[in-house]
Amino acid sequence: MAAPPDMELSPTLSLELLPTDPLLLILSFLDYRDLVSCCYLNRRLNQLSSHDPLWKRHCKKYWLISEEEKSRRNQSWRTIFISTYSDLGRYIHYYATLKKAWDDLEQYLGQWCPRMISSLKESVREEDLDAVEAQIHCKLPDDYRCSFRIHNGQKLVVPGLMGSMALSNHYRSEDLLDIDTAAGGFQQRLGLKQCLPLTFCIHTGLSQYMALESVEGRNKYEIFYQCPEQMARNPSTIVMFITGTSYLEWFTSYVNKVVTGGFPIIRDQIFRYVHDKDCVATTEDITVSVSTSFLPELSSVHPPHYFFTYRIRIEMSKDALPENACQLESRYWRITNAKGDVEEVQGPGVVGEFPVISPGKVYEYTSCTTFTTTSGYMEGYYTFHCLYNKDRFFNVTIPRFHMVCPAFKVSTA
Repeated sequence: MAAPPDMELSPTLSLELLPTDPLLLILSFLDYRDLVSCCYLNRRLNQLSSHDPLWKRHCKKYWLISEEEKSRRNQSWRTIFISTYSDLGRYIHYYATLKKAWDDLEQYLGQWCPRMISSLKESVREEDLDAVEAQIHCKLPDDYRCSFRIHNGQKLVVPGLMGSMALSNHYRSEDLLDIDTAAGGFQQRLGLKQCLPLTFCIHTGLSQYMALESVEGRNKYEIFYQCPEQMARNPSTIVMFITGTSYLEWFTSYVNKVVTGGFPIIRDQIFRYVHDKDCVATTEDITVSVSTSFLPELSSVHPPHYFFTYRIRIEMSKDALPENACQLESRYWRITNAKGDVEEVQGPGVVGEFPVISPGKVYEYTSCTTFTTTSGYMEGYYTFHCLYNKDRFFNVTIPRFHMVCPAFKVSTA
């Protein structure tokens, strides 16, 4: 029995009959993995998936390939993606983020710390990283390996890429270790079992470590400064001041702080002072701002001794009248710890000096303090006298600034 005319089946819609442009538009929304899968479905999709402009987005997204680099390499976008993937494919979820961080850092250093550029080392090969894993009998995280495919850390020089800190009798400058030096410092001793150094200071011997396994109370890939437990009977007991939860987070957050001006550049070095933008006070024509830093190498958890340094900037407005020039006479501090205990300090000058401030002039100095609690704050004022009216004295507010110890853990060793 024949089917009624209104029930006759319409012709099967074939992929071969669909127009090319809508199909290319659909394919343009696919990720690289789905685009590759389409190559194996049929001849038509294989041809369309090989359309070169489709691979431009993936080259830029995952490998940061620019138009200029494509022209220099004289290859198609698809060929570039495939060849790069064959070399760096295991890092595809990390490479763009780390490459951008390194590029941003190099550009910034070229402008502000040019001599540091020459200390950066070229990338390493996959087999070099595999050899290190065989040497230490431990797997390296892919984000860490990926960074070394871009730059193999730096030479052991001063200043260090990972920041400096200086007081009158103390100096620290941390280098980012190359992979061979890091492997040479791999730890298997109690208290630092399976920990790999990421940085090193040739002045203090200080390193930041990454835990390659979850042992002795550490989380896998956690990054920290070590601090010996001074009151423990076991000298291998290590307290950790935590600085990162993964290499990617640790490195990119540091670079972001550097390139956005979060750390000051002093004498061609990156100083790791943190400035709270709200920590500024203006009295008449004088502005006081403060930045702070925690020093783990001078701190301990048991006994509680948390060491902080602060940098103060005193500036007179360039629009001030010349007769407003003045000299710092004395200082007053009110220091409060986390328990609410208050200490008051008064004295002449600052760090043994009596700076003169005039329109447009800046005076900066560094000092330090310690707390028996993990946090505290300071505030106060400076007393100035006018140079052109020596009978006039006035107080300049120092804004309240807080100091907080980073999170820490006690080792189970």
